[in-house]
Amino acid sequence: MTAMLLLAGAALLLWPGRRAVVRLAERAAGPEVPGGGPATGAPVVLAAVLAAAVGAMLSTPLVAVLAAAVAAAGVRGWTGRRAAAQVDARLRGLADGLGALAADLRSGRSMAAAAAAAEQACGDPRAGLWLVRALRTPEAPPDEAPGEIVDTLTRIAAATRLSTRTGCSLAAVATAVEDDLRARARHRAELRSATAGPRASAAVLAGLPLLGLLMGSGVGADPWRVLTTTGAGQALLVGGVALEAAGLVWSHRLVERALR
Repeated sequence: MTAMLLLAGAALLLWPGRRAVVRLAERAAGPEVPGGGPATGAPVVLAAVLAAAVGAMLSTPLVAVLAAAVAAAGVRGWTGRRAAAQVDARLRGLADGLGALAADLRSGRSMAAAAAAAEQACGDPRAGLWLVRALRTPEAPPDEAPGEIVDTLTRIAAATRLSTRTGCSLAAVATAVEDDLRARARHRAELRSATAGPRASAAVLAGLPLLGLLMGSGVGADPWRVLTTTGAGQALLVGGVALEAAGLVWSHRLVERALR
């Protein structure tokens, strides 16, 4: 008990300020790697280690192992959602940049000036850098971007090469790519709205076992002690966690299949 109090006091003393928390949250998804996925290894391992340590201090080694697995799965899912949201935001930024590019080209501005305006219109610095690179060096579009963004930049680079070689209007092609990006964004938003109900139901069902533990503790049954200190209880705990994880994975795959 004394060790727990000392650890809690140290955590309060070392707790980061609001700005530090914001910076950590922004970097939690990790740096991007070739192929489009975030480098989630470090946050996942850190969450698993912390959860295992807390579980070992508060309960049995079995609970520590299960806590590590649950924490790793939760952080991995969270970073995946953050990465997907970041890709969507950058695709919207590319659409805004293409709109500004087409408008400036139609108004008679030079390609360099239009590219600079498009970079500013993107909003996201990295998306703006990718767009300018695809416009200025279309022979080598960036391969470190996520897959869907690479496809968009490859189309922009191909349009730039075609405009340079044949003299056709780049503004028309940029507008077509912009319209396609916005149509895809609307389609994804509609699919997410349609699957919001099943996702909420899956989250509610995932929390029912915790509600059962609280209700059992409320009537004096002490289910947590039974699950963590008896052989039959530990077998039920492992089986319940496995079934819960299987149900969440199954519902997640169903929703992801509907979103494709």
